[in-house]
Amino acid sequence: MNGFATFIKSLGAARLTAMVAVTLTLVGFFIFMITRLSQPQMTVMFSDLSIEDSSAIVNQLESANVPYELHSNGATILVPKSKVLRLRMRLASEGLPVGGSIGYEIFDKAGGLGTTSFVQNINHLRALEGELARTIRSINNVKMARVHLVLPEKQLFAKNNTKPTASIVLTMRGALHQGQIKAIQHLTAAAVEGLKPENVSIVDGQGKLLATGVDGESEMFAANSLEEKKTNLQKQLKNKVEDIVTSIVGPGNAKVQITAELVLDQVTEVTKTFDPDGQVVRSTRSKEETTASRNTNNDGTTSVGNELPTAGAASAGGAKSSEDQNRAEETTNYEISNTSKTIIQKAGSIKKLSVAVLVDGLLTQNAKGEVVYAPRPPEQLEQIAALVRSAIGYDRARGDIVEVANLRFAPGAKPKTVEPVPEPFLGLDKEDYFYLAQVGGLFLIALLLLFFVVRPLVNRIVTPEEQLLEGTEGEAAQQQMITGPAGEPVETAENATALPGPEGSNKNHVSEMIDVAKIAGELQENSVRKVGELVKGNPQEAVTIIRQWMNEPVDVRPR
Repeated sequence: MNGFATFIKSLGAARLTAMVAVTLTLVGFFIFMITRLSQPQMTVMFSDLSIEDSSAIVNQLESANVPYELHSNGATILVPKSKVLRLRMRLASEGLPVGGSIGYEIFDKAGGLGTTSFVQNINHLRALEGELARTIRSINNVKMARVHLVLPEKQLFAKNNTKPTASIVLTMRGALHQGQIKAIQHLTAAAVEGLKPENVSIVDGQGKLLATGVDGESEMFAANSLEEKKTNLQKQLKNKVEDIVTSIVGPGNAKVQITAELVLDQVTEVTKTFDPDGQVVRSTRSKEETTASRNTNNDGTTSVGNELPTAGAASAGGAKSSEDQNRAEETTNYEISNTSKTIIQKAGSIKKLSVAVLVDGLLTQNAKGEVVYAPRPPEQLEQIAALVRSAIGYDRARGDIVEVANLRFAPGAKPKTVEPVPEPFLGLDKEDYFYLAQVGGLFLIALLLLFFVVRPLVNRIVTPEEQLLEGTEGEAAQQQMITGPAGEPVETAENATALPGPEGSNKNHVSEMIDVAKIAGELQENSVRKVGELVKGNPQEAVTIIRQWMNEPVDVRPR
């Protein structure tokens, strides 16, 4: 034990400090490396989570003893890459994440005995709103959705019932085109009984009105639908024409532009044509009348005698008159054949098509290896035009126009060929490369620490103390060398045995000796003072030198 203490004392404070610094540095660095490399590689499990979903998922991860990391104020959760798929399936079985809204799972927890009809209706409304919000969030560029439904109660014996309405607030990652907005309106209307698309109002997160939700919005729907139909028609015809032309002239050697004019107004045309030669008997009516009358009273007077029963016999000898009349009538009704035609031309039909096709010429190499441009033959251009007319459904009566021109493309006008994306090297993805770069950076830091921190400290430990004190001893030796007024070296009393004196009397010699002794004393005092200052400035080195002097063997031989 005494030997170990002596060894520690012999090292000195400088060596002990260096050894402690090296030990702490190495231990701390290796602890950091082991901790860092032993941590699993983390990857994103869920992002853009609400506070409720994040809290529920964290509780599940803690109960399963799974390490995790939270980023973006809890909206993003990272888990070990090797467990991410299994954890997603496990959380999906638990109904997480719910997306910040409650769906039909609200009825899984509600009791059936103590629940009133009012509470059931409210829960049904909340569940319907939550399910619609989840469905809308599945649309591209929709980050968050919130749905509010107004479902009026049905009144008995009411002639005019209030129509249901809906309002939707969207938080988007980008921008929604008109077709997506219209799709959201129709999706919401189809999910709610009695709700019409024009009664669905949509607002984005910045307060911009995307759909007004007014009954008179049908015209706006029609205008948007026509514009979308025009764009889709032009794109579809352009793709057809490009496929045909590029198969002839090659990829990048054709430019196609198509402009479609659509009928914006709905036209109804009614035509009725009569054919006089096409008569058909519709009905026939026949009428026949027969009239007979007799008159025996010549004078035509009326008396009591004429009214008696025997009046006929009395007047039998008088004059008689009679009248018979027959009448026949036939009516025949004829129907003239006619043709009625009603033509309804809805808005959106094609009114006119204009097609412009630009093709590049032929590029060949001559005998010198130079690229030579040559225009395409007219026969080939006419064949291309005929194919284009067939592809678009050309109609001369409609006024369609098809133009095919052959001009040389400017340098750089041809699109560059897209190079295929190379497969990942050794099956590593971006996260793997990042992890490897992180490990490589740690090893680089370890090498720098080894060469620039540990190595100097180790050299200080293993360097002998004699080399550390060479500079101090050299300075002391230089300080012992004293110069005179003219710059010549002057020996001190320690190394001077005799001082040569100039020629003269003994008196002068004695005075000179006294002066030299005074100078030597001053020099010796000066040297002692400087040595004391060196000892105060370097106490450890001074102690080491004294110890070495004490351990050196004493030479007892006479000099």
